[in-house]
Amino acid sequence: MTSCYTVTQYSIPFLSYTTWVRVTTPREGKCVRPPLIVLHGGPGIPHDYCLPMVALCDDQRAVIHYDQIGCGRSSRLPDAPADFWTVELFVDELRNLVDHLGLMGGYHLLGQSWGGMLGPEYVLRHPERVLSMILADSPASMPLWATGTEQLLSQLPADVQATIRQHEAAGTTDSEAYQQAAAEFYRRHVCRVQPYPDVLESSFARLAEDPTVYHTMVGPSEFSAVGTLRNWSVVERLPQITVPSLVLAGEFDEATPVSWEPFVRHIPSVEHHVFRGASHTPHLETPGEFFQVVSDFLKKHDGIKA
Repeated sequence: MTSCYTVTQYSIPFLSYTTWVRVTTPREGKCVRPPLIVLHGGPGIPHDYCLPMVALCDDQRAVIHYDQIGCGRSSRLPDAPADFWTVELFVDELRNLVDHLGLMGGYHLLGQSWGGMLGPEYVLRHPERVLSMILADSPASMPLWATGTEQLLSQLPADVQATIRQHEAAGTTDSEAYQQAAAEFYRRHVCRVQPYPDVLESSFARLAEDPTVYHTMVGPSEFSAVGTLRNWSVVERLPQITVPSLVLAGEFDEATPVSWEPFVRHIPSVEHHVFRGASHTPHLETPGEFFQVVSDFLKKHDGIKA
């Protein structure tokens, strides 16, 4: 994946902690286009599963990945209180990264899942120098996300539904039976490539090492929005977004249309695209189509005259 690229890694100071950053550039030729910053999901699921997005370096641009604080290769804080983990914390971390890297010429944002929730929060506070924003597989509201995932759960086999509901009611979501039932949902609505790609397995493994952020802000699973983000919504603020935006989703995405359509209705300058046959990770499931759609959109908003 990286043989054609040059990779540089940093540890950037943030508060009294560190943010791990990876900058990938084309090995041959210069970066003539503005960089892309990739915001991973979770919160707390590190960047590994987003690594295939380095393919966008082929457009002669840098692609910047980072692990948000609390996960992956950045500082982990398993003993931090629940109120430490806020949206504002991650907005500030991203701003710190942008300032540290000195991206004065402008940059694009691509947020996947939770990253596409963080993206709007960031541009509402810091729209300067953001050339465009891509929201991939992301909800505009956690209550709307929960509405959609409840519909998807109702389509699972009756015994799988019963297992999930039984263990959530009993608080035994760490049981093997619950994990196996949740895996059935994931195979349908998170990634339909079987077995899972290595990069996705790597992110899941690192999440298992320290699930603090994920469990605090989301809950025990993708469809149990019981954490501190459970009431989060950006819907009412979407008309204030001035950045050109692209909304992406998979046909079978756990981010259902009810959760992402507010982006399309309310962001003033917006396009959208649905990947047929894909679920929550179309960059892994339908990569050819995904990277063509993203590449075309980024080029349109690079600000480079032909």
